Amino acid sequence: MSQHNAQQRRGRLAGLPLPDTMADPDSTARPTLRRDGATLLLGGDWTLRHVDTIIALTKDTTPGPARTIDASAVVTLDSLGALALLHLARIANIGEDAIRFNDNQAALIEAIREVSDDRPEPPRDYGVLAALDRMGRSVVRNWQQIVTLVAFLGETLAKMVRLVGQPQRIRLTSVVFQMEQVGLDAVPLILLLNFLVGAVIAFLGANVLKDFGATIFVVELVDISFLREFAVLLTAILLAGRTASAFAAQIGAMVSREEVDAMRTLGLDPVDVLVIPRVIALLVMLPLLTFLAMLAGLAGGMAVGAISLDIPMQAWMSRMESTIEVRHFVVGITKAPFFAMIIALIGCLQGLQVEGTAQSVGERTTASVVQSIALVIVLDALAAMWFMYMGF
Repeated sequence: MSQHNAQQRRGRLAGLPLPDTMADPDSTARPTLRRDGATLLLGGDWTLRHVDTIIALTKDTTPGPARTIDASAVVTLDSLGALALLHLARIANIGEDAIRFNDNQAALIEAIREVSDDRPEPPRDYGVLAALDRMGRSVVRNWQQIVTLVAFLGETLAKMVRLVGQPQRIRLTSVVFQMEQVGLDAVPLILLLNFLVGAVIAFLGANVLKDFGATIFVVELVDISFLREFAVLLTAILLAGRTASAFAAQIGAMVSREEVDAMRTLGLDPVDVLVIPRVIALLVMLPLLTFLAMLAGLAGGMAVGAISLDIPMQAWMSRMESTIEVRHFVVGITKAPFFAMIIALIGCLQGLQVEGTAQSVGERTTASVVQSIALVIVLDALAAMWFMYMGF
């Protein structure tokens, strides 16, 4: 730089004109952009130092017949220049694979491309074709989820059968802990809600039946509805919202902290360690909670009958003993293990599908609740129709 300044001073003293490159040492490094047929030719230095020139060049470029971008003449390229290059390709409607550049700049271009891909989605198209497209994609995703769930069910059942010959693989401490978390802690809520629902059903049934002088039939209404449907369905829905979300959040947090990968590195199977204890705990506790829910619902209806319907508790019990069959209880209690398996598998599967971010944990937790509740209701409806056609 000192030699350059000294040469300038000598030129001025001699009264000689300075060369253009010496008068402006950056002239050869300025970015250039010109069109050669169907190719946009870039040259110079595409760096932050020439940001104003780069903005002007890209702004002045209008869509035309260009098909490729030749950036092989670019001398120096930084992150801003790479972003400008990709932006130029987008506004000129040129695919990023139609850009030619120096090999030593490939790593920078690839890194900037990965960052620039994370941009806001375009506005949603509300046309008919777009709606059909979204519907089709949603159907495909749901079908893939069903296939994945069936495969996960098969894997879990196979490893549970293996426990029969290798009982030492059962983690009893984990099973008991999950039974406490899933079952005992949920007892107060399940008893309260089922008691209130039983009382509401008794009130509504009595208001309808009294017009026909058949208030006494509210006993059958409450007892049959709770023994067959309401007790197991309400319990399963409560556990789907409480337990499935907890399973997904717990396992998802372990996935995001790479604890599941550490288990695999140590030779441990995540299904044996995380999934099977939760499945066993829910298989044991959901039938027990369903039985308690049946008692609570019957107690709610009985309380309403004794307080508001002039049906003493002894009369309610006598009517129930003479009219209610054991098959109603069997129908309700046999559905509990299937609901337990669905809730546990969906919660664990969604947790294992977490991608490692906090947002993914929240999304999978929400998905576990929605899917488990929806599938429980669907299976309950199918079971009700099957029992009806079977006359059971």
